[in-house]
Amino acid sequence: MIPKLQGIGLSCIRDDRLLFEQLAFEVLSGQILLLEGKNGSGKTSLLRIVCGFRQPDSGEIRWCGDAVNDSQFYAQMAYVGHLDGVKRELSVLENLKIAQSLNATGQYSINEALCKVNLAGYDDVLVQALSAGQKRRLSLARLLITANVLWILDEPFTSLDKQGIALIETLMTEHCANGGMIVLTSHHDIDLNDVDVLRINLS
Repeated sequence: MIPKLQGIGLSCIRDDRLLFEQLAFEVLSGQILLLEGKNGSGKTSLLRIVCGFRQPDSGEIRWCGDAVNDSQFYAQMAYVGHLDGVKRELSVLENLKIAQSLNATGQYSINEALCKVNLAGYDDVLVQALSAGQKRRLSLARLLITANVLWILDEPFTSLDKQGIALIETLMTEHCANGGMIVLTSHHDIDLNDVDVLRINLS
């Protein structure tokens, strides 16, 4: 079955304020859905609804035509949020081994993923000794070592320099070329000319 993510009639209320209503979208294999809008417009809330971290006030999320309510969807989904989601007291290698043990193995080995995100040689370095940009690249390396079709990324370019931004754009392009799909928020103007990018503006 070809992967398909759908949002149907979604509404979200936060602090008695309607963020969006009757929102609909469809993302297919090889596509990216970019959520745009000012701070507080509901971008992160929509990501959390897609992930299942919160329920919409109306509507539903569907995966491959079925309502998201079982482990099949979560086995196909990987989320990287504002926080890097890595353990500061563990080493780079230990963090990736934990991620790999909890998911199906992806197309890259741990060493290959570290090379891909320019962290080769940092295996035994404690995460607390990394820079903010290095921690962000480590969190994204987890995507490469696990077999997740759907990447959900909340401001993935945070703390990255121009080289890091170009790197992540390359990784996203490769993921989509290999049949993956991505839903993300970003204040950065992404350069993904080879990918079908859908946009929703929540402002």
